[in-house]
Amino acid sequence: MLRSLRRIVFSSVCAISALPLAQANVVVILNSRDASVQLLDQNTYGALSSIPVGKEPHHLMETPDSKSLIVASSVGNELIFLDPKTGKEQRRIKDILDPYQIGFSPDQKWFISNSLRLDRIDLYRYDGSALTLAKRIPLPKLPSHMAFNAASTMAFITQQGSDQVSAIDLATQTLKWTLPVGKLPAGIAMTPDDKYLLVGIMGSDYVEVIDWRAQKTVKRIKAGAGTHNFRALGDKRHTFVSNRVSNTINIIDQQTLENVGTINVPGGPDCMEVTADGKTMWVTLRWIKKVAVIDLATRKVIKLIPVGRSPHGVYFANHSPRI
Repeated sequence: MLRSLRRIVFSSVCAISALPLAQANVVVILNSRDASVQLLDQNTYGALSSIPVGKEPHHLMETPDSKSLIVASSVGNELIFLDPKTGKEQRRIKDILDPYQIGFSPDQKWFISNSLRLDRIDLYRYDGSALTLAKRIPLPKLPSHMAFNAASTMAFITQQGSDQVSAIDLATQTLKWTLPVGKLPAGIAMTPDDKYLLVGIMGSDYVEVIDWRAQKTVKRIKAGAGTHNFRALGDKRHTFVSNRVSNTINIIDQQTLENVGTINVPGGPDCMEVTADGKTMWVTLRWIKKVAVIDLATRKVIKLIPVGRSPHGVYFANHSPRI
């Protein structure tokens, strides 16, 4: 059987077995220090292939039509478009400078690339296919993660190097306000009611809650050391936040703004993805070259899968909603 498998070539550099990819639910892992995209089988946890990409791929995101998965190669200065179901490369856009974190506005009209090492964000207009640069906006230091309001009028950017969150007016492509927050702000998420921003304070152990209309902090939710990134469960109420230093993931109730649970995960948990049924979470572990699979009913790690160095972004097509 194995001898009969047809081989196909991705980008003329990496051959992948066609039959396993067609049958598998593919999990995409970004190995930042290995400059590679690693594909895993969601059902068997086995390795399918590893695809070389530009240096330091950190984050990824679906296109609004879900027909492509964009991998941001920050040092490679390009965006790599993959088939979200198979991992096969579709195309590349070069000369996107330092795309560390990327995101589409809810109305699908704007695409933002945060340039961490260049201390700026690049705003692009998006017509459903092409990206057209509209404005480059300098920010104080190390723009990291982003979130949008529901109306797609504002984008919010954390800045790890200056301990701030900035608001960008998308209609005018201008900086509207900047607010000081805790040390090393990283992940940022909007609550489902569009009322509050949640900011992971990586230099401490809490989630800072911001009333973005009033431009003030209203609460701190105790989490774990190295509070970092968010992934909503998909029930429009709960979100997970990873804590890279304490090796935990907390569950935040976005209605009560309380920490309602803890999951112990080894090795520096970072980015998370949740299956469509809400039963299982996959988490990249930055420090130990592994990915954890978590049973959310028991809140236990059920599998540790070896991957490349410094795994960061994670994605699979059969995921739960992101709110």
